[in-house]
Amino acid sequence: MKGSCLEFKNPIRDAISRIRFAPQSNNLLISSWDSSLRLHAVDCSQLRLEASSEAALLDCCFQEETVAFSAGSDGSITRYDLQSGISNKIGNHDDIATCVEYSTETRRVITAGFDKKIIAWDMFGAKPQVFLKNLDAEVESMSLSGFELIVAVGSSVDIYDLRNLDQSVQTNESCMDVTIRCVSSIPYSKGYAVGSIDGRVNLEISYPSGSNNMGYMFRCYPRSRDGRNHVVPVNDIAFNPLISGVFVTGDNAGYVTAWDAKSRRRLFDVILSAPSIVTSCSVNLNNIASLTYNHGGQILAVASSHTYQEATEIEKPPQIFVHKLDESYLRSVSDGSSSRK
Repeated sequence: MKGSCLEFKNPIRDAISRIRFAPQSNNLLISSWDSSLRLHAVDCSQLRLEASSEAALLDCCFQEETVAFSAGSDGSITRYDLQSGISNKIGNHDDIATCVEYSTETRRVITAGFDKKIIAWDMFGAKPQVFLKNLDAEVESMSLSGFELIVAVGSSVDIYDLRNLDQSVQTNESCMDVTIRCVSSIPYSKGYAVGSIDGRVNLEISYPSGSNNMGYMFRCYPRSRDGRNHVVPVNDIAFNPLISGVFVTGDNAGYVTAWDAKSRRRLFDVILSAPSIVTSCSVNLNNIASLTYNHGGQILAVASSHTYQEATEIEKPPQIFVHKLDESYLRSVSDGSSSRK
């Protein structure tokens, strides 16, 4: 598995909050605390766009190849034309906006934040805000797959059907006994995975046949240092869209690990690498802030950055590593998992 580090003529000046690959290309969307949204073409190693904002950007997503959205620390939800660079604010939360997703099925933008609200925005109607749901707690993580919206609130998970957001269709209050840091929908079946602040992952997977449903919890990193066990938060989880059951986790100690949900085993650790020549991309291990696979599941991007989640964090320059998964890797992983058809 070959890895490289993205080079930026103007380096990212603050923590990376989110990276996401485009729906059909290898263009990478990057939101950061330096108030900029960037679009980087991975195939040709070129920065396509850098759009400045008035606030730190805490999340981003694509609507399509040429349109994206961001969520800002000032509560703003902003739409970007990635070809022209023109942006416009579509609305505001009453507090920090933490999450943004676009639903192709409903053609709406779904956002959440520290104002304890889920808001649906219609980009094609006369009135942008079409739905508002008040919650009992702040939302730090949210994920969307089809009509199913997964929302992590405190230590519980609420599942909503976008066709009826008035009431959650399922609430898993005992999902974790500590705060959930991240939640990720599973692209090829109903279900999700959540990562906690104490280094655990909880998986809930429902397959269409119903015969192989599974749910279990495991601790990612029971690593021992100085004779003592230390646990670190799981900051992000990403499922490979090509190989069923394979996913990666990234933590606050700089580790990226691939897992097989079906066999319940660790596959390998992803080694962040950079050119041997000393450049701005010399390896400088940091927390893992965000993970994303491209649409074909053959490229994994890793954002190595401080996250402003821990008081003891050291603010090192953020970096983005791109790993191309070669055929030998795909064959070896597929031996333990069934590929999607």
